[in-house]
Order: sequence, then structure tokens, then C-alpha cells
Amino acid sequence: MQQKTFYDLGLSKQVLQGIEMMGYVIPSPIQEKAIPVLLEGHDIIGQAQTGTGKTLAFGSVLLSCIEKHNKDVQALILSPTRELALQIDEELRRIGKYTNLSIVSVYGGSEIEKQIRTLKKVQISWLEHQDVF
Repeated sequence: MQQKTFYDLGLSKQVLQGIEMMGYVIPSPIQEKAIPVLLEGHDIIGQAQTGTGKTLAFGSVLLSCIEKHNKDVQALILSPTRELALQIDEELRRIGKYTNLSIVSVYGGSEIEKQIRTLKKVQISWLEHQDVF
């Protein structure tokens, strides 16, 4: 059986460019299983060890499905810590490098007025929320 590549999973051309730029060709098991199901619009719960590509799995689908011409916030990701929010932000910016989507992270310790202004101009937002888990 031939091993699947990211090109076999149905992601957008721009997201595939970002993934290729990151040096990935073969999806990890969590990515191979999750991406097609998420692209069909189903909810999933996935569990895998740190470093296996969970953020790329959900982020690549999210970035592939955002309506580029709709300037409203279309996705909201909750993170239990600022550190994880910043990691997610960095990863999705790399995956979405060629999508021309607006992304912002909102977290404590940063000027709230500036964050509110920025939120009015983005399509994807992260919120640090310590009460999520």
C-alpha cells in the first residue's frame, strides 16, 4: 500500500504550499486520520503525544475552510495558556503563510485596547483562557 502525502488529503493549494515550505510531505497518523474527517465537517476528539502534529491537523483544515473574502471572525481557538496560544499562533501562521488570512492572538499581559482593535480586522483568533480545562 502506497503511503499518503498531504496532497492526498484534500487541503487547499495555499495550505499545501505552507506545509511544503515547512518541509512536511508525509502526514503523521493523527494528521492522516483527522484531516479527511474534519474536511467533511465532522467534529472529532483526537489524542496523540506532544510533537505529533495535532495543531497542523486541525489548523490545516481550519485554514483550508476559511472564506477568504468574508472579513468576519470565522474561527476562534481557545487555549489554556499564553504559551500554547503563542505556539498555535506561530504554527498556523507558518501553515497559512500563503493564504493571506488575518490572524491574531489575544492573551493577558498585552495592551487590551490594541487587541480589541486588531480583533475587528481578523478572520482567526486565539484566546488564552485558563478556565477551559
